[in-house]
Amino acid sequence: MELELRGITKRFPGVVANEAIDLDVRPGEIHALLGENGAGKTTLMNVLYGLYRPDEGEIRIDGRPVVFHDPGDAIAAGIGMVHQHFMLVPVFTVTENVMLGIESTRGPFGFLDRAAARARVVEIAREHGLAVDPDAVVEDLPVGVRQRVEIIKMLYRRSRLLILDEPTAVLTPQETDDLFAVMRSLRASGTSIIFITHKLNEVLAIADRITVLRRGRVVGTTTPAEATRESLARMMVGRPVELEVEKGPARPGGPVLEIRGLTVRDDRGHFAVRDLDLDVRSGEIVAIAGVQGNGQTELVEAITGLRAPVAGEVRIAGRAVRFDPRRIFELGVGHVPEDRLEDGLVPGFTVAENLVLNTYHLRPFSDGLRLRRESIIATARELVEEFDIRTPSIFNDVANLSGGNQQKVIVAREFSRPVVLLVAAQPTRGLDVGSIEYIHRRIVAKRDEGAGVLLVSTELDEALSLGDRIAVMYGGRIVRILEPAEATPELLGLLMGGAHPEAATPEAVAAAVAAGGRPDA
Repeated sequence: MELELRGITKRFPGVVANEAIDLDVRPGEIHALLGENGAGKTTLMNVLYGLYRPDEGEIRIDGRPVVFHDPGDAIAAGIGMVHQHFMLVPVFTVTENVMLGIESTRGPFGFLDRAAARARVVEIAREHGLAVDPDAVVEDLPVGVRQRVEIIKMLYRRSRLLILDEPTAVLTPQETDDLFAVMRSLRASGTSIIFITHKLNEVLAIADRITVLRRGRVVGTTTPAEATRESLARMMVGRPVELEVEKGPARPGGPVLEIRGLTVRDDRGHFAVRDLDLDVRSGEIVAIAGVQGNGQTELVEAITGLRAPVAGEVRIAGRAVRFDPRRIFELGVGHVPEDRLEDGLVPGFTVAENLVLNTYHLRPFSDGLRLRRESIIATARELVEEFDIRTPSIFNDVANLSGGNQQKVIVAREFSRPVVLLVAAQPTRGLDVGSIEYIHRRIVAKRDEGAGVLLVSTELDEALSLGDRIAVMYGGRIVRILEPAEATPELLGLLMGGAHPEAATPEAVAAAVAAGGRPDA
């Protein structure tokens, strides 16, 4: 498919999200789309996918102008989108998920033709190297395989252009390599791909061309041969960016977090954390690396008082804690939750109100009887400036901010007060390189101030660059704790993928590297 966007402009009250954007994607091309938070990437893709109508401009497919009134029109035109958060029914099989919405039938009574759908799934999987069991139940599949199901679902609908939105966000290095192999196969078959990501190394490894947006406008299109990580970061942010965090050696003191025998159930009643032990000392960063869904969420919720454990003990600054978030906050714990809208913000409240969610009852924001709004407003203005929160007003509903700016509100709230323990779960998810640089420096500064930091991240680069110790979590357990000198992406990938710690030897790592980053079958 040949796609052309010409002069696409989309306005919202007080904001020009896209301004006169020109973009073309060639048949059989992987075209990466980069941009900082609020640059207009999501709005542009929503226009292309029929969720928004442009105020100005034109979409052309194979040289002909088209108008999309809804995603159904875009799908019918051959455009498919694989969202960062998968759109799958967990209790359905792979085949049932793929055929959902365009079910084929047979016979006079219109019975579902599962056999025909299954055969088509097998054919697509074989053609593009998408190894997947068509009869498997989706909830039993690892994250990387679920993503393959999403891609098969789009190809089943005969999509000729795929939009992949942050497709590697929850994958191990080995799963990322597998995805790139699939993308190359799709490109070879003539499928066009728009690849949205913030991982500059991946862009340089897989893209044919790269377009960068900044503040709603195209600032340039380049190729991996012409670009570097540094030049791409400069295009995105408009200034030089420090891509590697600078930090001196840790000077750890006594433990500020002690976990012994912790066992926690998830929402379905299954054991998500199993008999886990872990210490975090003052003045150090312990990074937990692992594929999403291996108990990290439940571990963080138990530490911060959002989920009651089944067994075990959590001690903060020497004191045992229970299911009491207010008490844990008072002990000096800062928390950046992984789900900003569910646990970190209150949609419907203003930016200013969200910045004092956990301190509104304290001075100077309250005199004990009423809120002191002048203090709340003054503090909000300071934090918006300091943390570069892009909002038309501090009185704007936080739900109207971009995802990255919502994350900055949380980070501003939690980093702007003294803490003994900072629990940061996916603190840079959805952020641009400039914001990541800033937050990484602030995390290191918290460590150097004497706080203990528990960093939970699915980003291996983040764990490797920030962690003074790196704990790998798989199946609800800490399977191994590594010193930075021995931690490599290949070793971490093996452990994150379920390799037994005893099997993750130097020989196994060397074999994984020789196989292109994938562990031996």
